[in-house]
Amino acid sequence: MEQQISYVPYDQVTEAMQAELRRCAEHGTPRPESSAVRAHSENAFWFFADSWKKLFHEGVVDHATKELCRVYISKTVICEFCGNQRSEAAIGAGLQEMQYDELLNFEKSEKYTDMQKAALRYAQTIAWGPSSVDMDFMWAEMHKYYSEIELVELGCCIGLTFGQQSWIRLLGIDHHQYMPGTAAAMAPGFEDKEKLQESKSQDQYWAKAATGK
Repeated sequence: MEQQISYVPYDQVTEAMQAELRRCAEHGTPRPESSAVRAHSENAFWFFADSWKKLFHEGVVDHATKELCRVYISKTVICEFCGNQRSEAAIGAGLQEMQYDELLNFEKSEKYTDMQKAALRYAQTIAWGPSSVDMDFMWAEMHKYYSEIELVELGCCIGLTFGQQSWIRLLGIDHHQYMPGTAAAMAPGFEDKEKLQESKSQDQYWAKAATGK
C-alpha cells in the first residue's frame, strides 16, 4: 500500500514536538512514523502522546498486561506497523517474545496466566463485540482479577489503541522511514529496513498468516 498521509518534516514542528519525536525514535511504542503523521494536527499529536503516556506507560495496571492487549489488538485488526513493535518496559519486566506468538489463540495457549487471559478476553470483546465471548464469564473473570479502577484504565487503553491501530493500518506507513537509525522497540527480525523486508517476505510472517495472503 502506498503512503496516504505524509510525514511532517522534523524541522517544521515545535521544539516540544521534536522532543517527543526523539523519544519515539529512542524508545518507541509508538515509533516516530505514526507520530510524524499525527503532527499534521498539533492537537491530535498531543492528545495521543499525553493519553498514551498516562494510559499505557503509567497507571495502575501491570504494564506487560497492557502490552499483550496492545499487540492482540494489532494482530486482530492486522495493523502491521503496531504489531511489529514491542514495549521496552514490558520486555524489561520479563515479557518474552514467545508470549506474542499465540495471542490470537490465547484461550488454548499455556503461555498466559488466567489473569492475562481475562484481560485478553476483555480486549477481544472490545474489538469484536459481545457475541465473541461468554459475557457472564468474561465479566466474572475481570471482576475476579481487576479492581474497577483497573477495569476503567485497561478498557480506555484498549479502546485508544483499537481506534488508533484501525486507522494506522490504512496509512501505508512503515518503520525505518522517519528518523531512521535505531532499533528501539522493534520486534526481533525488524531491527532495520533490510531485516524488516526480509521478515515480511517470509511465508510464516504473522500478517500473512492472519490474512491468508
